[in-house]
Amino acid sequence: MENGNVGSRFFSSKLFMYGLLFALVFIFLLLVNPFGYNDLGYREIVETPTGKKYVIYSNGVYLKFPGSKVTTYPNVITISNRGNDTGSTVNGKYIPIRFNDATKADAQTVVRFRLPDVEKDMLLLHSEYINKEYLAVKGLQPYTIECLKNSAQLMDSEQHYSGGRAQLSQFFQDQLEVGLFILDTKETFTRDSISGETKRIYESKIRVDELGNRVRKESDLNIFGISIASATIEQVDYEAQVDAKLTKKIEASTRESVSKQNLVTAQQEAMTAEAEGRRRLVEIEYEEKQNQTQAVVKAETELKLAIKDKEKQEIALLAARLEAQKIKALAEAEAYSKQKVMQADGALEKRLETYKNVQKMWAEAFMHYKGDLVPQFVTGGGGHVGNGGLEFMEIMSAKAAKDLSLDLSAKE
Repeated sequence: MENGNVGSRFFSSKLFMYGLLFALVFIFLLLVNPFGYNDLGYREIVETPTGKKYVIYSNGVYLKFPGSKVTTYPNVITISNRGNDTGSTVNGKYIPIRFNDATKADAQTVVRFRLPDVEKDMLLLHSEYINKEYLAVKGLQPYTIECLKNSAQLMDSEQHYSGGRAQLSQFFQDQLEVGLFILDTKETFTRDSISGETKRIYESKIRVDELGNRVRKESDLNIFGISIASATIEQVDYEAQVDAKLTKKIEASTRESVSKQNLVTAQQEAMTAEAEGRRRLVEIEYEEKQNQTQAVVKAETELKLAIKDKEKQEIALLAARLEAQKIKALAEAEAYSKQKVMQADGALEKRLETYKNVQKMWAEAFMHYKGDLVPQFVTGGGGHVGNGGLEFMEIMSAKAAKDLSLDLSAKE
């Protein structure tokens, strides 16, 4: 029974020692931490206690010598000069720039610098700047400002707002990547496009060597293998006098544009009127030709109708002449016949007709006579009592017969 208790105490004591040893190892591992972890989008520079340095580029857990110092850098450092906090590595104020004509402006830029992928260059960069903050504030941001200001010296404000924005961005990125231009200043004279005044300006030109290559100041980026991921000039805010000048130019440009548009409209209207006039002339010419054709056809028709009518009239005239000749011939024949008849009977028929008419006239006159045919009173010694009306009629009839040379006695 005593041996069992001794064995149990020995086992418990051994288990306790193992637990204590595990705890000591765990505490030692926590203190020395031989494991490291690199986040995605970052790199870590490991410095061992013996002075050895190396770079961890891959994402995930890695082993390191206990007591090593670790410095973390982002793969891309962003330098923002927008005047507010945008979550960049460095958030700076607007960059004041001066153009070639001495006018001022404030610029907003965003530049992303990609750190070197070669371990030797990264270690050299780390030995120079120690950490990302010092690199951004003391190295990359001043270089950004210097490149932008140097680029602004290559143009005046009017050239910039008249279409030189892309050229300024090109100058800016070119110097960031390759190195600053060495500029030579030359005095020149220019005429203001708005006021027309002649101004003296100092023009900056890029210095070139005998071969025509641009002369530059060596870039720190090239020394450390840093490259440009992107470089953007987001906005340029001109000073008040430039804005006033720009407003006048816009107004002048607007007036010119309106004038040009009015000119184009007037030209278009003139062309339209001319085309309409030509079209109308063609229509008038066509209408006139139609009228002429109709008139010619009408005249020809009338002429033909007149000719036909003349022919008809000539035919009618000929027919009338023939008819007249016929009538004349008939009349002459009838007259001749009547002449012969009258010569034969002494125009008895005519004279009888006349005699009949005379008798008819006196008969009608007698019929309408209202007086007495026989006298109511007879005086004297004459024994003859006659009818005066009858006697008058007999006398007139005898006279008529005599005048007509009628022989009223019956002949055998």
